[in-house]
Amino acid sequence: MSAIAATLRPIPFPSFARLREDAITQAFTMLRLGFFVLPVLMGIDKFAEVAMDNWPAYLAPEFNDILPGSAQEAMYGVGVVEIIAGFVVLVAPRFGGLLVAGWLAGIITSLLLVGGYGDIVLRDVGLLLAALTLFRLAGTQSPDPGDRGLREPGGRTAPASA
Repeated sequence: MSAIAATLRPIPFPSFARLREDAITQAFTMLRLGFFVLPVLMGIDKFAEVAMDNWPAYLAPEFNDILPGSAQEAMYGVGVVEIIAGFVVLVAPRFGGLLVAGWLAGIITSLLLVGGYGDIVLRDVGLLLAALTLFRLAGTQSPDPGDRGLREPGGRTAPASA
């Protein structure tokens, strides 16, 4: 299987038995669900403005200058992308992990350009590392919902207890 196909393939949710037995599957599932819920909620908030009522303040003028429309309209677009990214993580977490990591790199860049948001930048660096961890852990998950083993390098399957 090519690397691109492996990155794009959907991964079913593991059985409860596998979740109980395997710490790697537990960590993967927590990151998968977290990176589904968080981007979707933040994307919705770009429209609802419950958590933050001035999202355009986080958009660097350098980005706003190259985007069509106002900063608020750009943030609506950001919200749509975040919602889509969350659902991509849910279905194809390996690709979704890379997508969210890239998105967070863009957010970090924007915040550094705006200035004054060093604390948020540090938080987002941690989230970026977690998204890359999701990508790596997704590679250990079997694509077959009936397979309780973990994939090893070379495509072999090891028992879940290994």
